Amino acid sequence: MEDIDHSDDLFNLDLDSLFEGGDDLLAPGHHDNSYSLAADLTGVGFGSNNDGGDNNDDAAKFSSLSLPSETPPRLSTSTNNNNDGPPQLIVSKSNGTSIYRSAQKLNAVGIKVIHQNDHLQVADTLSPSNFNLTMNKLVHEETVSKLLPPDVNKRHVIEVSSFNGSPALYFKWENGITCKEWLDKVRIQQQTTHSQKEAAAKFTVRLRAAVAIAKTLTQFHQSRVVYNALTLDNIVLTPFEGDYLATFIDLSDAVICNDEKTFDERKGVDLTNLGIVLNQLFQKADGGGGESSAGRGTGGGLASSRRRVSVNSDTEGEVPSNTRNAKKRGKQQITPGEGLPLYLRAMVSTLLIGDEEHDDSQQLRYESANAVYEDLKVMATQSTDVDRRNSYFKETEADHEVIIHSRLKLPKDLFYGRQVQMSMIMHQLQSATMLGDQPLMALIAGYPGTGKSTLVDQIKKPLADKDGLIIEGKFDSSACPDKVLASALDSFFTDINASNAGENAHMSMRWRISDAVGSGVSCLYDSIPSLRTFMDDGTEVDRSEGRKIAGNSLDQRLKYMFCKLISAIPCRSQPLVLVLDDLQWADEMTLGVIRMLMTDPDIRYFLFLGCYRENEVNDSHMLSTSLNDIREQGINIMTIKVGAIEKESTNALISDVMCLPPNLCRPLSNVVHRKTGGIIMFVLRLLASLNDEELIWYSIKSRRWMFDLQKIELKEMSEDVVKHMTEHMSRLPKKMQMGLKLCACLGPKFDTAIVEKVQRGANIGDNFLESCVDDGFLQIKGDSGFYTWAHDQVQQAAYELIPLQQREKFHLLIGSRLFLSTSSAEIDKFIFYIVDNMNRGVTLVDNPQQKYEMAELNLRAGEKILERHSFQSSVKYLMAGIALLENDSWEKKYGLTIRLHDAASEALCATGDFPKLTALAEKPLIYARCFQDKLNIYNNLVRALSSSGENEECISRCVSVLSQLGEFLPKHITPDIYREEVAKVKQALIGQSKQDLLSLPVMTKAKKLTAMRFLNHMLIATYSTNPPLNLLVVFRMVRMTVDFGVCNISAVGFACYGAWLASSPNDEYEGAFTMGRVASDLMKKLCGAEAEILPRIYLLVYGMINIYKEPWQASLCKYSEAFDAGMISGDTEYALSNITLYYMLSLFNCGSNLKETSQSLHKFVTRALQYQHQTAVRTLAISEQMAYDLMGLKKNCYEAHFGLDEEALKNFFVRNKLANMSRNLYQKIKYVTYMCGDMDAAAKHYDLQEALNANCSVQATTGRTSFFFISTFIDGLIGLYFARKHREDEAKWTHVAEKAIELMKKWTDGSSWNCANKLYLLQAEYFFLKNDERAYACYRASITKAREHKFNHEEGLAHEKLATYLLYKNQHDEALQHFQNAKKCYATWGANVLVQRVEKAITILSPLCVGSI
Repeated sequence: MEDIDHSDDLFNLDLDSLFEGGDDLLAPGHHDNSYSLAADLTGVGFGSNNDGGDNNDDAAKFSSLSLPSETPPRLSTSTNNNNDGPPQLIVSKSNGTSIYRSAQKLNAVGIKVIHQNDHLQVADTLSPSNFNLTMNKLVHEETVSKLLPPDVNKRHVIEVSSFNGSPALYFKWENGITCKEWLDKVRIQQQTTHSQKEAAAKFTVRLRAAVAIAKTLTQFHQSRVVYNALTLDNIVLTPFEGDYLATFIDLSDAVICNDEKTFDERKGVDLTNLGIVLNQLFQKADGGGGESSAGRGTGGGLASSRRRVSVNSDTEGEVPSNTRNAKKRGKQQITPGEGLPLYLRAMVSTLLIGDEEHDDSQQLRYESANAVYEDLKVMATQSTDVDRRNSYFKETEADHEVIIHSRLKLPKDLFYGRQVQMSMIMHQLQSATMLGDQPLMALIAGYPGTGKSTLVDQIKKPLADKDGLIIEGKFDSSACPDKVLASALDSFFTDINASNAGENAHMSMRWRISDAVGSGVSCLYDSIPSLRTFMDDGTEVDRSEGRKIAGNSLDQRLKYMFCKLISAIPCRSQPLVLVLDDLQWADEMTLGVIRMLMTDPDIRYFLFLGCYRENEVNDSHMLSTSLNDIREQGINIMTIKVGAIEKESTNALISDVMCLPPNLCRPLSNVVHRKTGGIIMFVLRLLASLNDEELIWYSIKSRRWMFDLQKIELKEMSEDVVKHMTEHMSRLPKKMQMGLKLCACLGPKFDTAIVEKVQRGANIGDNFLESCVDDGFLQIKGDSGFYTWAHDQVQQAAYELIPLQQREKFHLLIGSRLFLSTSSAEIDKFIFYIVDNMNRGVTLVDNPQQKYEMAELNLRAGEKILERHSFQSSVKYLMAGIALLENDSWEKKYGLTIRLHDAASEALCATGDFPKLTALAEKPLIYARCFQDKLNIYNNLVRALSSSGENEECISRCVSVLSQLGEFLPKHITPDIYREEVAKVKQALIGQSKQDLLSLPVMTKAKKLTAMRFLNHMLIATYSTNPPLNLLVVFRMVRMTVDFGVCNISAVGFACYGAWLASSPNDEYEGAFTMGRVASDLMKKLCGAEAEILPRIYLLVYGMINIYKEPWQASLCKYSEAFDAGMISGDTEYALSNITLYYMLSLFNCGSNLKETSQSLHKFVTRALQYQHQTAVRTLAISEQMAYDLMGLKKNCYEAHFGLDEEALKNFFVRNKLANMSRNLYQKIKYVTYMCGDMDAAAKHYDLQEALNANCSVQATTGRTSFFFISTFIDGLIGLYFARKHREDEAKWTHVAEKAIELMKKWTDGSSWNCANKLYLLQAEYFFLKNDERAYACYRASITKAREHKFNHEEGLAHEKLATYLLYKNQHDEALQHFQNAKKCYATWGANVLVQRVEKAITILSPLCVGSI
């Protein structure tokens, strides 16, 4: 016999091999019950009735029988000592019946012979009446066989005739084995102990056999045939295509029902017998396998022995009029086998003993064999899953516990009816992990309790199989939303630190994080403590750093840092999924991080999954706005709708929970689905409450779960799941209710320590938390000791237990109890639990001293969370503390009051809530006792004003503060004042070499350091709105550095001074380069390689100084580096200023491809909008529109970003005195109109630009960017064009051109790479104007230099200008060649408008050329 692991082989036995022992096997008495065994070994087939004949004829007839189109099988005619005797191949014989089989292995034929006893061999021994009665029975069997369709697995009768004078049935023989014999063999094998895996495999085989048996019985019933004799002996099993066929033999007792009513009355016999067979089939070795009392005897089963249908010539048969009563009469003899899994136990007990605990109208019963077949198929399908198979196979101790206490065991992770949604998520996961070329996003939307989170949980296993990583966070309506992402990351790195993953994987991730974030990662350590452990970093965090960062840039910095950290985690071998649940409660900071992640071009192998309640999110919701922003960036968001589950899914859920076959629990599931609407959480809570009310219970007698359907249908319940759960909780013991109330006030997460503190004085029982976990109210997170609510609506239901009018008092009581029971050493651990609850009951506090105590606690909480960069939460606590202050707090509690205002101003500045900050600043600026106490408020206020674009107010505040610090700046700057300041700064620098400046002492005076900080605040504000004052600020910073020593801001001052020198009328380039080097070296000396001021230094040195000397292309990478450094340090103003220079240089100076550059540029416009940096938005938008105009796109980015067209935007800049923005816009329009050939518009904007410059009281600027070179170049070309027109203003335009040529010569001396091609083109046009033959050589030189120096766009312009010159000279062929070259260059640039314009010239010129003839 094969090992049990190959249980399927038991059905692959060759039947000949079972009897190859010959006569020994078939000796008389070998089979006492040989009829049953013979039937077990027979096949099935069709036949026709045939009268008997003599012995030889019968033998000959049998040996020649065959099935259509088959080789006729032959039966041996040899006999023992008698040539006329029966064939030698006898299979079985018993009192009254013998079974023969032909000798062929294939297409064998069997014969069933009926005689009076074992010794009778001739027909005349039987009386005619007995012979006819026997023949009628065989004819009935033939009739049943014919009635049943060919595909039904039954005995196929060939014919009814006689054999050796006895009535005989001829049938088709098929190899197989009876259930009884198979179980006997299995029982022998079970004497050897096998592993659980082997036993489970054997269980699966039995289950597949049971499915085959139920299927065949279903086929009988579909033809209205009651088999009436279902026993293990009468079932032959045959392997077929990986499953089994169950063939029913011995059709003699089958009943053909002519109408549905008769069939319904009689089918109960088969259902009862099916229960007996299943009971025996799944019995263990010590209790079944065909040896039970119910399985012995001729009939082999109780129902067959008591309800066998009699057949005679006048009727098809008789059964008791009430088969259900027949079942009851026999049930006392039937004991379903102990140890069966609950699912099977329920099925078998229902089939055998029905439902005694209800009247007939309420009984659970199987109405058809098909229902049993379907339920077995469900079990067989699910048994392919190892966990489910083991749960079906093994009856665990937990099952016994459930049975004893009659408690439903509700799984925590139920997944039903979500196959479509799951396939969508898996598609996204597959794309993210396999392709990984861009971040992917999917949102799961649905009503509360529909299983959104459970759906997400299904990806964890496939993600783990791919070595993937997952970060999980969940928002809560009552918790601080800006802590969620940081907490999720902290949990992630905590798990990483505790994992057994290889050190190589950890090291690789550390490297990626270091590369992406650099030293800036330390600013995340307070928010993500486990990150410090992971990075193995002992660096101390400078918490004063935030005070150096302007406006809400601290909040923007945190977004950027989170984004870079998350983007550095995944790689090809470790994809990442970020899951955030309940996004409807997300804060703006987290939504900003999501926006940045999804638009980050560098992130790979990343999938974001978000869940939200669609009924709580409308079009105006912050989440909707954020998602629309993401979609506008071209990001595809897959939205997966999750609704109520269907009835069938509800039925499957209840079937699993109650271990009931689906057809038995369908009446209950229909009611539950109707009452709950198919909301999974509601379904589970309803089942729990019905179980508590004993409307669902476990019946020991019936050995299955029972339910009172009538009472459940009559039960009234709320349609609101929260209200229903509250009603359910209100029926719990008082101790349990009190514990639930207390925990509901602690928020979404808490540990045992806080529960122990809060329960003092309240009796909630010793095992409260364990009971809550058992009842499904709470979940415990691993071994952490922390508990979370199973669902936020469970928490809400528990909270609803507290009467509305008592909630404030309840919260205040909890907060006070916690505060009084907490020592000063552990106050920080419980501070948020204390403050959150006290603040909810603040209206009940009247005592001023208690208010001050609460204000002190709010200050402590606010400062603590401010260190973690949770700015919104910090504002909440600090503003609550301020609200608790009495009117006389500035006198009685001055220290507390000023600290609250200082911290609140810093938090408000970080969040960008500038109106609230402005209002907050009023009182401390009035009541603060000294100027020093006002400085932090002033500092935060001017940071906010600068960031929000309120430049005039920012400048006014800074001037006021500086005057009180002893540094006076004039409000109105005249030329005389300007010259005086220039003289002072030059005097201070006389004799100061580079080394002398680098050797200056460090500034130590507090007032001067504060003054430098406020001068620094003024730099950006004055650059756009008041350039003359900007210069005075720079001069003052340099003089203070020389007089009082250096600080890090001194490097910025020197860089600004160098930029001014480079742009001054005297063209002091060498002095500018020296100052640039001083600034760079001083920055490295004072601040290190990754200085916070790097973005400012790079902007000035590479954007305004080195452009006069180094190739422009070399500066692009510096701008990118400065952008990243600025975002990491939080200096978003200068970070974005660097990126504006990057795109101006790329598009105007370097001629980068317009399409590619504009696509990346658009993302930064959106990012600048997110950072509320108006100057950067406007500058980038101007560059973006320039690209669109040259590409020929009908896009208006001004309309998209500002709601204005270009003309309105010009007026806006003029009206608001934004001189630099007006200049940038004029230069852009001038450039585009010139390149497109609209010379009048170009000239107009040249004049507007000159008028703007003339209106400035001081003709100076802090520095010029590289665009000034291009503007001057275009000015010269415009002047030369109009000078050639020889109009009355020829002299004006000639002067413009000559001035441009003069400047370009000086710049070419400093940087031939950048300016030589431009100078050659200006000279060529000038020679063209003067009709000088040197023009041609200059054009050619300009083309060559532009090509060599990678200025593709200007090469095209030079080709076009040369072609125009050649047309003037009537050299059409060469002109055509240069037009064609110009077209190629413009096409490479992506300037479709210019390509089209040149194509028109080519079309006109081509017919005039020799090569075209």
